[in-house]
Amino acid sequence: MTVESESDEPAAAVVEADFVEDDEGPETRPDELRLIEALLFAASEPIEEKALGKRLPAGTDVHAGLKRLQLEYAPRGVNLVRIGTKWTFRTANDLAWLLTHEASEPKKLSRAAVETLAIIAYHQPVTRAEIEEIRGVAVAKGTIDVLLETGWIRPRGRRKAPGRPLTYGTTDQFLSHFGLEALGDLPGLDELKGAGLFDGQLPSGFGVPNPSDDPALRDDEDPIDAVELDLGLAPRVEDAPAGESAEPGEAGEPASEAPAREEGD
Repeated sequence: MTVESESDEPAAAVVEADFVEDDEGPETRPDELRLIEALLFAASEPIEEKALGKRLPAGTDVHAGLKRLQLEYAPRGVNLVRIGTKWTFRTANDLAWLLTHEASEPKKLSRAAVETLAIIAYHQPVTRAEIEEIRGVAVAKGTIDVLLETGWIRPRGRRKAPGRPLTYGTTDQFLSHFGLEALGDLPGLDELKGAGLFDGQLPSGFGVPNPSDDPALRDDEDPIDAVELDLGLAPRVEDAPAGESAEPGEAGEPASEAPAREEGD
């Protein structure tokens, strides 16, 4: 006696529906996608891929799930974006105007602050003295303070050098504000030329630094003391040269900057 199974085809269909094909990796189960999606929505700030993995069932391919969700949300009003090593949902760039408050006026940075921010972004980890050497003028403390207030830069550590000056680097907020996934997405030389930021003949061998996304301290950096962090990183004597102008200018910065002093003056 032959018994026909009416559920052969439906069963196969159910098996196929249990997984979502990911273009860049293994298959991801719909229930796993839902878990990842829920965790991302519940997070109050961008969350690390590793942190997601600790909250998900063993064997979940978190990276494949994130890439799949990123693809699914790409045409929507909310996008899944990567900021450094973290992931978060944010309003699609082309809809940002909907959430802009007409009465709010963004704080404008002075040219000195913009130049200092660019140097920190491309040359991090960098000390204040190194910033001055690149710019050719002294960097007023107010300039650094303004950038710290924006949340775009942070003190990383202290250079293993006389005076142990602070080293500075950018933050995830910097990446998020400028729409970058990683520091490797900073404009290169060709892009900067195309934007008209380089005029005239450039020196032979001129290049744009390619900063690393690794947040770990370098061999020539020491960690910042916990006491200093509790005190709000009050600068050492060497971090605030004597005689520095405290007169406020644009965006709380000094009105002018003096040429950088040569060592030994």
